[in-house]
Amino acid sequence: MIKVVCGIIYKDGRVLITRRKEGKSLAGYWEFPGGKIDLGELENEALTRELEEELDMEVQIFKRLGEFIHHYENFSLSLIGFKCKLINWNGMMTDHDKAEWILPHELIKYKFAEADLPFVEIIRNDENQV
Repeated sequence: MIKVVCGIIYKDGRVLITRRKEGKSLAGYWEFPGGKIDLGELENEALTRELEEELDMEVQIFKRLGEFIHHYENFSLSLIGFKCKLINWNGMMTDHDKAEWILPHELIKYKFAEADLPFVEIIRNDENQV
Protein backbone atom coordinates (compact mmCIF):
# COMPACT_ATOMS: atom_id res chain seq x y z
CA MET A 1 0.00 0.00 0.00
CA ILE A 2 1.43 3.34 -1.10
CA LYS A 3 0.38 6.30 1.08
CA VAL A 4 -0.01 9.51 -0.91
CA VAL A 5 -1.21 13.03 -0.05
CA CYS A 6 -2.84 15.51 -2.41
CA GLY A 7 -3.80 19.14 -2.17
CA ILE A 8 -7.21 20.43 -3.14
CA ILE A 9 -5.83 23.91 -3.76
CA TYR A 10 -8.16 26.88 -4.15
CA LYS A 11 -7.59 30.33 -5.64
CA ASP A 12 -10.43 32.80 -6.26
CA GLY A 13 -13.09 30.07 -6.14
CA ARG A 14 -11.22 27.82 -8.58
CA VAL A 15 -9.38 24.59 -7.84
CA LEU A 16 -6.03 23.51 -9.30
CA ILE A 17 -5.80 20.30 -11.32
CA THR A 18 -2.63 18.97 -12.94
CA ARG A 19 -2.09 16.47 -15.77
CA ARG A 20 0.53 13.74 -15.43
CA LYS A 21 3.15 14.03 -18.17
CA GLU A 22 4.29 11.34 -20.60
CA GLY A 23 6.67 8.79 -19.10
CA LYS A 24 4.92 8.82 -15.70
CA SER A 25 2.46 6.20 -14.51
CA LEU A 26 -1.09 7.24 -15.41
CA ALA A 27 0.27 9.71 -17.99
CA GLY A 28 -2.43 11.95 -19.44
CA TYR A 29 -4.72 11.67 -16.42
CA TRP A 30 -5.65 14.68 -14.33
CA GLU A 31 -5.10 14.70 -10.59
CA PHE A 32 -4.80 16.88 -7.54
CA PRO A 33 -1.08 17.55 -6.97
CA GLY A 34 0.87 15.90 -4.19
CA GLY A 35 2.97 12.79 -3.69
CA LYS A 36 4.18 9.95 -1.50
CA ILE A 37 4.58 10.22 2.24
CA ASP A 38 8.14 9.43 3.34
CA LEU A 39 8.79 7.11 6.29
CA GLY A 40 8.30 9.00 9.57
CA GLU A 41 6.79 12.03 7.83
CA LEU A 42 3.49 13.58 8.91
CA GLU A 43 0.80 13.86 6.23
CA ASN A 44 0.75 17.68 6.15
CA GLU A 45 4.57 17.78 6.10
CA ALA A 46 4.58 15.43 3.11
CA LEU A 47 2.09 17.61 1.23
CA THR A 48 4.10 20.76 1.93
CA ARG A 49 7.31 19.05 0.76
CA GLU A 50 5.78 17.49 -2.37
CA LEU A 51 4.16 20.74 -3.52
CA GLU A 52 7.45 22.53 -3.02
CA GLU A 53 9.46 19.86 -4.89
CA GLU A 54 7.09 19.30 -7.82
CA LEU A 55 5.58 22.78 -8.26
CA ASP A 56 7.70 25.18 -6.21
CA MET A 57 4.38 26.07 -4.60
CA GLU A 58 3.45 27.37 -1.17
CA VAL A 59 -0.02 26.74 0.26
CA GLN A 60 -1.90 27.17 3.49
CA ILE A 61 -3.35 23.81 4.58
CA PHE A 62 -6.81 24.14 6.16
CA LYS A 63 -8.12 20.65 6.86
CA ARG A 64 -7.94 16.97 6.01
CA LEU A 65 -10.82 16.06 3.68
CA GLY A 66 -10.52 12.30 3.89
CA GLU A 67 -8.62 9.17 2.90
CA PHE A 68 -9.61 6.74 0.17
CA ILE A 69 -8.05 3.46 -0.91
CA HIS A 70 -7.92 2.50 -4.57
CA HIS A 71 -6.60 -0.75 -6.06
CA TYR A 72 -4.95 -0.35 -9.45
CA GLU A 73 -3.79 -3.39 -11.46
CA ASN A 74 -0.19 -3.31 -10.19
CA PHE A 75 -0.45 -1.46 -6.85
CA SER A 76 -2.78 -0.13 -4.17
CA LEU A 77 -2.94 3.49 -3.16
CA SER A 78 -4.19 5.24 -0.03
CA LEU A 79 -4.89 8.85 -1.05
CA ILE A 80 -5.28 11.50 1.64
CA GLY A 81 -6.62 14.88 0.56
CA PHE A 82 -6.27 18.28 2.19
CA LYS A 83 -8.14 21.50 1.48
CA CYS A 84 -5.60 24.27 0.81
CA LYS A 85 -5.38 27.88 -0.26
CA LEU A 86 -2.70 29.05 -2.69
CA ILE A 87 -0.13 31.42 -1.22
CA ASN A 88 2.50 31.50 -3.97
CA TRP A 89 3.23 29.70 -7.27
CA ASN A 90 5.29 30.71 -10.28
CA GLY A 91 3.88 28.01 -12.59
CA MET A 92 6.80 25.56 -12.38
CA MET A 93 5.98 21.86 -12.93
CA THR A 94 8.25 18.80 -12.86
CA ASP A 95 5.84 15.81 -12.95
CA HIS A 96 3.03 17.41 -14.94
CA ASP A 97 2.68 18.84 -18.44
CA LYS A 98 -0.37 20.99 -17.81
CA ALA A 99 -2.17 22.75 -14.97
CA GLU A 100 -5.55 24.44 -14.94
CA TRP A 101 -7.55 26.47 -12.43
CA ILE A 102 -11.15 25.40 -12.92
CA LEU A 103 -14.51 25.91 -11.26
CA PRO A 104 -15.66 22.94 -9.15
CA HIS A 105 -18.59 22.13 -11.45
CA GLU A 106 -16.13 21.78 -14.38
CA LEU A 107 -14.31 18.83 -12.77
CA ILE A 108 -16.58 16.31 -14.51
CA LYS A 109 -15.22 17.40 -17.91
CA TYR A 110 -11.73 15.98 -17.15
CA LYS A 111 -10.36 12.43 -17.16
CA PHE A 112 -9.11 11.93 -13.58
CA ALA A 113 -7.00 9.14 -12.16
CA GLU A 114 -9.46 6.78 -10.44
CA ALA A 115 -7.95 7.32 -6.99
CA ASP A 116 -8.81 11.05 -7.25
CA LEU A 117 -12.49 10.54 -8.10
CA PRO A 118 -13.79 10.56 -4.49
CA PHE A 119 -12.22 14.01 -4.06
CA VAL A 120 -13.87 15.21 -7.29
CA GLU A 121 -17.23 14.45 -5.66
CA ILE A 122 -16.27 16.08 -2.36
CA ILE A 123 -15.22 19.28 -4.15
CA ARG A 124 -18.32 19.40 -6.33
CA ASN A 125 -20.50 19.19 -3.21
CA ASP A 126 -18.44 21.56 -1.03
CA GLU A 127 -20.07 24.94 -0.56
CA ASN A 128 -17.34 26.13 1.85
CA GLN A 129 -14.49 26.86 -0.54
CA VAL A 130 -11.52 28.86 0.64
